[in-house]
Amino acid sequence: MDYMITLFLLIGSFFTLVGSVGLVKLPDFFTRLHGPTKATTLGVGAMLIASILYYFSYHDTIRFNELLIVIFLFMTAPVSAHLMSKAALHKQNSKKQKQDYTKESTQS
Repeated sequence: MDYMITLFLLIGSFFTLVGSVGLVKLPDFFTRLHGPTKATTLGVGAMLIASILYYFSYHDTIRFNELLIVIFLFMTAPVSAHLMSKAALHKQNSKKQKQDYTKESTQS
């Protein structure tokens, strides 16, 4: 059981590191949004699964707190990423429309 806990912790750490590096290194907002929502969600989920396994194997209890956090994380991360990307697209499109309107008004 120790090997499973260690494996989940290593997997979680790897995905969290990849998501964090992606957040820092990727060039624009939309690609930066991809790193934390995908990789970091998997990383935190794997670490919480390791925590569940630890409490189950060493304390003979099932901690529902971690399970609820995993469920909440997997439900809310995609929704929040979707809302942020829609807001960024809306802002980008409104700037473009404003520039087009300004260009049309100066030409006539």
